[in-house]
Amino acid sequence: MSKESREMLRELATYSQSGLTFVFSIFIGLGIGWYLDNKVFDGRTAPYLTFFFMGMGIVAGFKHLWDLSRNIKNG
Repeated sequence: MSKESREMLRELATYSQSGLTFVFSIFIGLGIGWYLDNKVFDGRTAPYLTFFFMGMGIVAGFKHLWDLSRNIKNG
């Protein structure tokens, strides 16, 4: 395999990982919030914890994208 092909596959893996990390962080935050709302607090706090933890998942996803862009820019 040529050096260019390896570099291209490495970049493809990096970008695929970042997309999956963004999506999974949102779903994990949503799941944690739903679980807390419906199982721990028996629906008394619904939908507030779900929205809060989904927002935290979105923030975590954007933080990962921010860190990735800084790593790409710095080399």
